[in-house]
Amino acid sequence: MSENTASPYKHMRSGQSPRPLKRKLSEILRRVVSFVLTAILMFGLWMIFSGMFEPLLLWLGVISSLIVAAMTHELIFPCPSWSYIRYILGFLVYVPWLIWQVFQANIHLMKLVFHPRMMELIDPHIVTFQTSLRQELSLVALANSITLTPGTITISADPGGRFEVHAIDRQTGAGVPGSMGEKLERIFEDQAA
Repeated sequence: MSENTASPYKHMRSGQSPRPLKRKLSEILRRVVSFVLTAILMFGLWMIFSGMFEPLLLWLGVISSLIVAAMTHELIFPCPSWSYIRYILGFLVYVPWLIWQVFQANIHLMKLVFHPRMMELIDPHIVTFQTSLRQELSLVALANSITLTPGTITISADPGGRFEVHAIDRQTGAGVPGSMGEKLERIFEDQAA
């Protein structure tokens, strides 16, 4: 074979990627999926918050959702994958459980506040604990879940999984993080590995 003849394997010798077109198509597909997911999310939220279902208002909602999706799809779904569906389904199971925990903490706090010996029972303190969570999303979800629960506030959470939480009494502090960390680990951490 002469030097002037183009070899179909020339890219292998030069270190170039064999399929730049495939990579480009994959990037385009990723952007389209990101845009579509964001548009669907925005339109769903628009329908929930507006509560209006007249044709003109629905079209305005579609147009608004498409404009917002065009501007923000890289922020909301930067790298869409099938694991998003598992995250969403797992989180949808977690949210009712969290609402139940918030309800129970409200009842405990209400008993604490209306108890005749309230001043003796309230014992504010800082609880420090280490969690096995390492993904940023799971750490943020745990910190927010703790803060949403009445009687506790997350003071700090570092990427290494160390948390500091302010608790209003010893009983509340003893329950931190409880099973929240385990549930979030099953939702977010198992898929990341």
